[in-house]
Formats: sequence, C-alpha cells, structure tokens
Amino acid sequence: TIDNPPVNALSAAVRAGLLAAIRRADADATVVATVIAAAGRTFVAGADIREFGKPPIDPILPVVLEAIENAVKPVIAAIHGTALGGGFELALACHRRVALASARVGLPEIRLGVIPGGGGTQRLPRLVGVERAIDMILSGEPIDAASAAIAGAIDEVAPEGEDLVAAAVAHACAMVAADEPAVRTRDRDAAPRRTDGAAFLGERHAALAISDPDEV
Repeated sequence: TIDNPPVNALSAAVRAGLLAAIRRADADATVVATVIAAAGRTFVAGADIREFGKPPIDPILPVVLEAIENAVKPVIAAIHGTALGGGFELALACHRRVALASARVGLPEIRLGVIPGGGGTQRLPRLVGVERAIDMILSGEPIDAASAAIAGAIDEVAPEGEDLVAAAVAHACAMVAADEPAVRTRDRDAAPRRTDGAAFLGERHAALAISDPDEV
C-alpha cells in the first residue's frame, strides 16, 4: 500500500519502497501475487514535483516499472480516485488493473509541455491501440474507469462502495487458480501494428483538419 499523502506522489522513497516490495514478493515462496493499492483519497496522482529540475534520484521510475512488469508473479493495480501521469504509468506496468467505477486515469503531461517519460507512450498503445493512445497522450484528458475498461486499459471495474483491495485480491486469486501467466504489457498487442508511420500521421492530421481546423 502506497501511503504518501496528500496524493501519493511517486517520490524517491516511494519508488524505492515499491522496488523493494516487488523484489521481496517475487523471492517469497509463500506469495502467489501482489496487489499495489494506495491509502487515502486517491491512487498515485503523479510524480513528486519537489524533484522537478533536480538530478535524478535512484531508483528512477522506469527501473521500478520494469521490475514490476518483469515480476514472475501477477501484479495487480487497485485504482481509486485518480491515476495520472506516473501513477497511470505505474498501473500500466502492472499485469492487470482493477478500478473503482469513480476512478479516472490519464496522462496529462502534455499540458505541462512534456511527453510521458515512464513508459506510458509504449505501454498504453499495447492495451488500447495506437489511435486511442495518441488521442489520450496528446489531449491529456483523463477518462473514467468505464471508458478505460471499454478501451482495454482497465481489466475490471468494481462497483462504487465495494472493497477495492478485496476485489483486486479476488482478481489475483482467480488468475492464480486459472494458472494464467503474468503477461507483460510490453508483450501485448491490442491492435494491428502500423508499419507505415508517415501514412498514419497523415491520416491523423487529415482527421484533425476536418474536425477542427484550429487544432492543426
């Protein structure tokens, strides 16, 4: 359980704790799966702004997320409130995602003039397809849990008022009982790959020009 109020930002201490917990769980024969949840009113709402503009502090986020994704045992994210920026990238690195119906997820970094740097640009398209991922990344607009589930970014939506952690644990237990492997997000492919990048970008540019010339 991540407990770093007020918004569970991914500070250096949180990143180190996550990395240690994942390594410990993978090495513990009594553990069959891991659930990453958050205390308080929200899941992880992003990076720790106090670290912006300073030298990186190990472990950096991509290293932590790679360890989560490479875990042999299933890792399930239990999302409530908002999972934004690095918080959503954390959830994307998990093998499955369970969210309360009121939760919202997204990559709002573009609104600060930056591109997501924790693997979101690579993992999100593998779950929701290239077109939807580009729209989410370039708009920065969060979406609700139901929309994320339809798109493929959320695996299960828990009704409001339900015990989220219990729902995520049940999801993990069902995976273990069915002997389902912990499939890495990087190995998924939600939509056919586009090999002609120039043609794809041309289509997107044309779509924007038709829908709203001021956006081009």
